[in-house]
Amino acid sequence: MMSRSLLSHFLVLSNASSPRLHASTSSVTGKKEPYFNSHRFRSRNLGGIESISPLRCNCSVSAPESEVSEPSSTPITKKRVVSGVQPTGSVHLGNYLGAIRNWVSLQNTYETFFFIVDLHAITLPYDAPQLSKATRSTAALYLACGVDTSKASVFVQSHVRAHVELMWLLSSATPLGWLNKMIQFKEKSRKAGDENVGVALLTYPVLMASDILLYQSDLVPVGEDQKQHLELTRELAERVNYLYGGRKWKKMGGKGGALFKVPEALIPPTGARVMSLTDGLSKMSKSAPSDQSRINLLDPKDVIANKIKRCKTDSFPGLELDNPGRPECNNLLSIYQLVTGKTKEEVALECQDMNWGTFKTVLTDALIEHLHPIQVRYDEITSDPVYLDNVLSEGARKAADIADTTLRNVYQAMGFLRR
Repeated sequence: MMSRSLLSHFLVLSNASSPRLHASTSSVTGKKEPYFNSHRFRSRNLGGIESISPLRCNCSVSAPESEVSEPSSTPITKKRVVSGVQPTGSVHLGNYLGAIRNWVSLQNTYETFFFIVDLHAITLPYDAPQLSKATRSTAALYLACGVDTSKASVFVQSHVRAHVELMWLLSSATPLGWLNKMIQFKEKSRKAGDENVGVALLTYPVLMASDILLYQSDLVPVGEDQKQHLELTRELAERVNYLYGGRKWKKMGGKGGALFKVPEALIPPTGARVMSLTDGLSKMSKSAPSDQSRINLLDPKDVIANKIKRCKTDSFPGLELDNPGRPECNNLLSIYQLVTGKTKEEVALECQDMNWGTFKTVLTDALIEHLHPIQVRYDEITSDPVYLDNVLSEGARKAADIADTTLRNVYQAMGFLRR
């Protein structure tokens, strides 16, 4: 979410109901310090970041027995999750299995906001005429994959102006040193060269923080490559709460307390990390130069068959899962497990005596069967542009209602004249 999927970009964990005291180490600042975690506003040394305690999503959450057996007159407030995917390149199997498919489960348990992060799509050179087309296509794929607009809000990031406004306010509180330490910025700027790198590539983690904090998010689904950005988001929330929240905000006419919730990481289920078809050690990516490295959700049957036929394998006899010396074998079997819904044990038993030729045929058939309903539904959605426009408009309206409230509070706490 928010591919540099932002969410494969964003978060959702509940805070502890009682305070806890522990030591933490920041991957941004590298300092260790005690951290007092409670629902109340905290004043502390802002040099460090609390290490993230991941909440693993098993995508089947049931209510505790006490909630079922003892009715309460107080309505239960759902935790809030936000996530998104960039509309650059084609949405591929990794985006789907690693993020979007999990959203379909999350929307049944949480209050969810899933958006197309088009503002993040311009941090590197991009095809301007294709941006709006790709944005609509990505939104249609969200719906085709099972995101239900009666349960989740679906919208385009740039359609809610508060994202950019809050980013600017947060930028004033973000030390440059924090951004310079972002691993993705170092890697991408090294490849592109300083003369070809825009400032947006350096500051996009601040926009990501804005995406999350605007909605007072409890949890954000994140992969390994986004953990550091989430830590920066958490630290920014704490920093702004310290600088402008609490009694300071109350003196400005506000309600006092924390301006932002401090979000937590929601880690995808084990096995949802899909690797490249040409390199079992590299994540399947939109930015990979070869389209052969990925299965796009809209690939025709013959293209899927050709990509699986040509994908990288090894020369060992038999097929097996969880052998670190056979990354391609593990990746292809994991994909088969995920698209068929079988257990690891079932897949291991079924495939252990297969050769690669036989298994590739089985995997191809499973992929085509799994993706066919998504492709059919996508065609239906895109054939009715008015429907899609209405979905995005309604989603943006719901999102703006929440985002604008947060933004007004921050403007007030930071001393701006009321509009």
